[in-house]
Parts: sequence; structure tokens; C-alpha cells
Amino acid sequence: MTETKRTQANLDLFPIGNCALSALIDRQGRHVWACAPRVDGDPIFSALMDGDDPQHGFWSVELADVKHVSQAYVRNTPILRTVLTAEDGASVEILDFAPRHSKQGRTYRPLAFGKLIRPLEGAPRITIRLRPSADWGARRAKITSGSNHIRYLCSDVVMRLTTNCPVSHVLDERTFRLENEMAFFLGPDEGYDQPVLSGVTAAYEQTASYWKNWVRTLYLPLDYQEAVIRAAITLKLCAYEETGAIVAAMTTSVPEFPESGRNWDYRYCWIRDAYYTVRALNRLGAVDILENYLVYLRNLVDASGGGHVQPVYGVGLEEDIDERITETVEGYRGMKPVRVGNQAREHLQHDVYGQIVLPLVQSFYDHRLLRPGSVEDFCALEKVGERAYAMHDQPDAGLWEFRTIARVHTYSSVMCWAACDRLAKAADHLGLQSRGEVWRERASEIRARIEKEAFLPEEGRFGASFGGTELDASLLQMTDLGFLDPADPRQVQTFNAIERDLKKGSHLFRYVEPDDFGEPETAFNFCTFWFIEALHLNGRTAEAREIFAEMLNRRTAAGLLSEDIAIETGELWGNYPQTYSLVGIINCAVLLSRSWTEAR
Repeated sequence: MTETKRTQANLDLFPIGNCALSALIDRQGRHVWACAPRVDGDPIFSALMDGDDPQHGFWSVELADVKHVSQAYVRNTPILRTVLTAEDGASVEILDFAPRHSKQGRTYRPLAFGKLIRPLEGAPRITIRLRPSADWGARRAKITSGSNHIRYLCSDVVMRLTTNCPVSHVLDERTFRLENEMAFFLGPDEGYDQPVLSGVTAAYEQTASYWKNWVRTLYLPLDYQEAVIRAAITLKLCAYEETGAIVAAMTTSVPEFPESGRNWDYRYCWIRDAYYTVRALNRLGAVDILENYLVYLRNLVDASGGGHVQPVYGVGLEEDIDERITETVEGYRGMKPVRVGNQAREHLQHDVYGQIVLPLVQSFYDHRLLRPGSVEDFCALEKVGERAYAMHDQPDAGLWEFRTIARVHTYSSVMCWAACDRLAKAADHLGLQSRGEVWRERASEIRARIEKEAFLPEEGRFGASFGGTELDASLLQMTDLGFLDPADPRQVQTFNAIERDLKKGSHLFRYVEPDDFGEPETAFNFCTFWFIEALHLNGRTAEAREIFAEMLNRRTAAGLLSEDIAIETGELWGNYPQTYSLVGIINCAVLLSRSWTEAR
């Protein structure tokens, strides 16, 4: 059987995962992206990043004479069901998942993918092509095999396939008639200690049960529940549970727009992105992710010792994630460069101090937490506050991570203010009145500085930097952070200016001035969600709901979004799935939904 004709690479992809590893599956049912042994590791499936005709780096199940493919998640899970139907009506069902369930009193989340293939109708003939990659996609992984397994020697991990399918069918990519259910467990290089069909089936059932029960713990808005559930599940998949880290996206180097060179590696934990993620999930009551991330943050706080904090770290708390360019793959749709690591780790981005303090102060109030915050924790957090106070009026790269531009960014300063403001409130709550006074005075000092240096009295609005007139969408966050009331005339004028200058169609740009790579050409989805929130707060809820509905219609078949969107075509660009964008879905859904009192 000849290989199925490939379509151009795109972001219409379905994530699966278990909070230890993840994969992206395309509309043909192929695994086209997965990294191991961690999300920031070498890709074992690299086809997404290797042009439009990759010869390896994928796992496919191809049906002879296929006519139709349908895909959907098993309800309230990240388990993907793909049905392939042939011209003669023969069809097969494929269930793809990463096992996650309770086992021997612990959460079992192996470095493994499970797959079940079942005949549904007729006499389907299939071909299985399992071609993991090695050396960052440079070559196919070397293979050894046994009677019921195949070993794939990837760069940083050896993966073993255990199956009840004849091994030679897989090795020789032989087309065969599927007459019985077949199971595949692609996991660690160790023996599979049970019959593979019953074992993988049980793992599937237990994994489905785990996710459905997790979703049951969420507090959902009355409206938009399907969108919120899918966003929440995917945000959880972006968590690296072993350490508590949360990555910004599962991919690297999907360009922000075609041939832009804006190809970045997002497989790391940005303090900013993680702050927004746990904040959104906290609105849904997903305390498990918050609590685990607080462990990650406390470790960062201890390591920093009150000094400089990077904006981004490895999922294992690594500081050294230096950026390099790899030439071993062709890039998304052949668009280079493909970057590994991220130069942002070298940046000064002073907003991070606020984004450390704000999640951690919740531990002083929240009685749900297994480990409530202590006075000792507060004393450690004060060191971060000291840094925020010291840096609030110092130039940095800003949240948009300019590589050659340094300013005193208003957003960074407001985040430093928020750090001091929340420390003052936490001190009062803990009965540390003298410390509360100290932090109140500092917050007041920073506020006065911002109101003097960033406000433009002739226009009645704030600028994006001290002494600057430029705009950026992050000024909308001054309300969300409690710096300004939505009805404050200064905030209203700032909103009006942003709508006038940064809104293109229904979408919002981060900024429009040229940066290190020229003028931006795509809108930033998270900023559009900020704009939707601002519309609502400015009394324009009908408009907010209209634009929100449009954004929901832009989602992939999986119900997800990437970082950016092309104004003219609506095509998604940038890394995927993007946590920022999923946060926006949740926040806007909660804000715009009708009250449950209307239904019960």
C-alpha cells in the first residue's frame, strides 16, 4: 500500500497527554509532534517541524482507500477518537491517549502513549507506520525488535512498543486486514507486565474515568461550558506535574506569521504565562494545578535569594535554556529558523516579581490548600517584594520581550506595585501590622511614580512606558490588577486610545510600532480576549459577546487556539496550543456567562 497523500502542515491538531508527556495528532490521525523525556526535550515525533513531506517523525494508521476521517475527543477527556472510513464503507476506530490514573496509591503517568485500533464495519485494510525520530529530527531512530516488541533508540530516550499486532506488520509497514482489536503501548524500555490488549484497554478506561472525574470538580459558568472544559483540560496538559511547572505551549518555532523569523521555543515555564494560567484555573476551582505550581514558585524564590529572577525557566527549574538554532529539520511549512531554548532567559522583565507574589499570597488565605502559607513563607516572599520595589522604575524588555528595546514599561511597574500592594494586605491578614505599613508605603510610592511618569495629561491616558506616548494592549490590565477602576476617566481614555489604534477588525494587536523584526502582521489572541473583557467592563457587553463568539469560531477542531491570528484569513499562527489564548477563553466565558440563578 502506498503512503497516504499528505496535506500541508497546519495547526488543526489534537493534543493528548498525561502531565508528563504530550503529543499532537493531526486530522489524519497521525502523531506529528511529541518530545521526550520531557516536553522541552528532543522530539520523538518531529513531522510538524519538518516541512510538508516528512519521511519520519510520525506515527500513522492508514486505511486503504480512505474516503472520510472524523475525529472528536471522548467527552470530558483528552482521549482522541478517530474514525477512518473507506470508499467501500469499511471503517476503523482509533483511540489515542496517554495513560493517567491511580495505581498503587499514586498517580500513574508514565512516559507512554496508548493506542487501541478496532474494526467497526466491513473488512478494513490498514498500514501502521511508526517512525520515531532522533537527533532533533535529523534521522529515523534506530530499531531493535523481539517477538512482541520493538525498541526505538531515540536521542534521549529509548521507547518500546509492545503490541498484540504481529511485529513484522509494523516493522515492514505491511498492509493487512484488521479483523480483531489491536493494542499498542509505546512507552519506557521495560517489559510490559500484563496482556497488552487487556492492559491497554484497562488503562484507557481508567484514564477516561480520571479525566471525567477531574472535570466534575470544576466550577463552570452556565454558558460556554464545552469551550471552558476543553481549555481547562488542555491547560492541565501543559503542566509538568513532577515539578509543578507550566509550559507556555507544546511546540517550538511555529512562526507568528509567514516567513517572519518570529519563531520561538515556548516549551518552557514563563512565570508570566503560568501566573495567568493558574489564575484562570483558580476561577474554576482547579486547586490541584495551583498548589503544584506554588511548589515550583517557592523553589524559584529560594533559589533567587532575593536577587534577579529570570522570566523563564526549564520545567526542571533550569536557568540555562540558552537559545540555539537547529538545522536538522526544515521548519513548520519549511519556514526557518527552528529554535531550541529561548533568549528571553537573559532578559530583564520586572513584571515577574508581581507574578510571583500574586499567586503565592493566595496560600495565606485559601483554606483548601494542603499546605497553607506560613509566616516563614511571607518572610521569604518579602525578598521578592524588595526586588519589585527596587526595580519598579528601571528599564526592562517588557512583557513582549523586546530584544533590542529597553524602557521603563508601565505594565512592569504596575506589576511591581501589585506585588507591594498584595504583600501589604497579606501582612495585615497574618497580623504583621508593621510590615503591612511598610508595604503600603512602598505601593503608594510606586503608584505615585506611575501616575506621574506614565500618564499623558494632554491626552488623558497612560502610555506604555515612562515618558513614552506609545500604546500597548497590556495597559488594559491596569483594571484587572486593581490599579484603576474601570470607570476611572484615565482608564476610559486609555481604553479608547487602544481601541482606536490597536484594534484591526475584531482583533487586537499587542502594539503596532516596528520592533526588532519589523511591524507585526498578526493579532495576538490573548490581547483580543483582554479587549473583550474591557468592552464588558465599559458597559458594551453585547459587543463583547459578539467578538467572543467570533473567537470561539476561530478555534481548531480540538477547540483550541494558538498564539496569533491572521486578520484577513483567520488562519492561526504561532505556537500551539497557547496557554495565554486558553486562559482568555476561560476568563471571558466566566465574565460573559449568564448567572446560574437563571437556570435553577
